[in-house]
Amino acid sequence: MLESIQISDFALIDSLSLDFEEGLTVLSGETGAGKSILIGALSFLLGGKGGTEVVRAGAQEARVSGTFFLTARHKEARQWLEEHGIEIEDDRVLLKRYVKESGRSGAWIQGQPVTRSDLAAFSSFLVDIHGQHEHQSLLRVSEHRRFLDAYAGLTAETEAFTALYSQLVESRRQLEELNLSEADRDRRIELLSFALEEIEAAQLKAAEEEELVAEEQRLTQFEEIYSALDRATAILCGGHDDAGFSVVAAMKKAQGAMEQAAAVDKGLSPLSSRVESSFYELSDLADELKAYLQGLTFEPGRLEEVQERLALLFKLKKKYASSVQAPLAEVIQYAESARQELETLSNSQENRAAMEQATAQLEQQVYAAAKNLSEKRRAAIGSMSQEVQEVLSHLGMKGARFVVSIKEKPESAGGVMQRCGPYGMDDIEFLISANTGSPEKPLAKIASGGEISRVMLALKTILAESDTVDTLVFDEIDTGIGGEVSVAVGAHLKKLAEKCQIFCITHVASIAVCADNQMKIAKNSDLTSTVTQVSAISGQQRVEEIARMLSGDSAGADALDYARSLLDKYGRRG
Repeated sequence: MLESIQISDFALIDSLSLDFEEGLTVLSGETGAGKSILIGALSFLLGGKGGTEVVRAGAQEARVSGTFFLTARHKEARQWLEEHGIEIEDDRVLLKRYVKESGRSGAWIQGQPVTRSDLAAFSSFLVDIHGQHEHQSLLRVSEHRRFLDAYAGLTAETEAFTALYSQLVESRRQLEELNLSEADRDRRIELLSFALEEIEAAQLKAAEEEELVAEEQRLTQFEEIYSALDRATAILCGGHDDAGFSVVAAMKKAQGAMEQAAAVDKGLSPLSSRVESSFYELSDLADELKAYLQGLTFEPGRLEEVQERLALLFKLKKKYASSVQAPLAEVIQYAESARQELETLSNSQENRAAMEQATAQLEQQVYAAAKNLSEKRRAAIGSMSQEVQEVLSHLGMKGARFVVSIKEKPESAGGVMQRCGPYGMDDIEFLISANTGSPEKPLAKIASGGEISRVMLALKTILAESDTVDTLVFDEIDTGIGGEVSVAVGAHLKKLAEKCQIFCITHVASIAVCADNQMKIAKNSDLTSTVTQVSAISGQQRVEEIARMLSGDSAGADALDYARSLLDKYGRRG
C-alpha cells in the first residue's frame, strides 16, 4: 500500500507531503481545484509520462517521492526487486523521480538509479490507476490473461507452464546449434582444429609471458647490470675503482676496535654486537654479489630466442584472446573451449538424435500442459463473465455485456504442432457491449473513462482475494451516474477497500460518504501565483465538505443535516 507521498513544484503544487491509511480514501474538491494533478503526480512517480510541462512555473524541477509497504501478496514485486539486486528495508520501498526545466530527468528505487521503463514495470505490481491517466492494466490486452488466471485460480499453474515452456525454448536453441549444415559444421571443425593444433604446438604456460618479459629486460640491459654489480662488489671488497678501499675490511677493523672498547666499558657491549653483526652481514652480502657476478654471462642467442617466443605469444593473443594486452590464460582457455566444441561437433550425429528426441518429448509435454490450461480457462470464462455483468448491473451498466474472448494461437508454419507462447496456447481479450443491442468490442475502443473504471471495479470485486495489486486509484468512476447507482458504486468501493487500499476522486456525495478517509483539494490564488493544496478532513470539516458536494452550500442547515445523516448511514465522520 502507499504510505506517503511528497510532491515539490509539480504543476500547481508547490510543496506537499501526505500520509495515507488503509481502506477507502476519497479525494474531493471544487471543479478545477487540481484533483487530477495529485493523481498525475502519482502517475509520474509510477513511471508515467511527464516532461517539462509538469514543472511548476518559476521552478527549476518537479520532484515526487513515495513510500510503499509491501505485504505478503506482493510476491511479483519482491521477485522483481531480487532479480534487479535491490534490497527491501522493513518491507518498505522508496520511489523517487524528478524532471528538470531543462528536460533532464531521473528515477530511483531504494536509492538505486533505474530507467523510466523499469520504474513503470516495478510499480505495475503495486498500483493500478483507472481513469484518464496511464497505468490502466485493463486496457493492456496482455494483462487480460492474468485477470482470467487469477479468477480461475490458475496463476501458479501458469507459472509452472512458463518454466516448462522455457525448457522447450532452450532445447530448441541447442538443437538449432546442432543442426548446422554439414558444410558449416566441416568448416567449423577445420577452423577449430587448426586453432587447437597451433596453440598446443606452442606448449603455453600461463605465467611464462611475465617471466620472458623480465628475462628480455635483463638481456637487453646486460652491460648496465654487470657494470653496476661490479662497482658494488669493488666498494664492498676493494677493487680498482677505489684504490683498494674495502667496506668489509673497514668493518673488520671497526669490529676489533669495538671489542677493545667494550672490554673496558661493558655498556658498549650492545653497540659492539651490532658492529659485529653488520660486519658478518656485509661479508655475506659481498660473497653473494661476487658469486652472482662470476655467474653472470651474456648469451646473444638466448635474447633472440626470448624475443621470438614473445612474438609468438603476441601472435596467438592477437588471434585467440580478447586483445593483445589480455593475459595468456585467455589463449589457453580458448584452446580448452575449442577442444570441447570439437568433441561436440564430432559427436553431433549422436547428440542431434538425442536432442531431437528430448525436444519432441518436451513439445508433447508443453502442448498437453497448454491444452489442459486452455480447457480450465474456458471452463471459467462463463462464470467470470456472468459475475462481472452482475456487478456492472449494480453499478449502473444494466445493459452491458462482458465477454471473455479466448482463441487458440495460429498453428506454426509446419502445421504439426500448435504454436504456444510462454503463457499457453490462448489469446485472451476482454470485450464489452456497454448498451443493449451493441456488438461486443475491445474495451479500449468503446468504453469511456467512467465505464473502464466500473469494469475494473467489477473485476477487482470478484478478484479481491487473489489479486496481487493492492492499491487502486479510480478517477472518473462517477461519470454519468447518480442516485441509487452512485450509492451502489460507493458500497462496492467500501467493500473492496476491506481487501485493498483505494483512492477515489469523486464529485458525488453518496460515494464520498462511504470513505474511511477523506481529503479535500483546494486551489488558492493571489496576485502572483496559484497553488493547489490538499488536507485531510474529519469531523465538522467533513460534514461541511459533504454538504457542499450535495448542494454547493457548505453552511446551509438542511445540507449539513443531510450530510450528517448520510455519514451516519453509510460511513463515519471521523
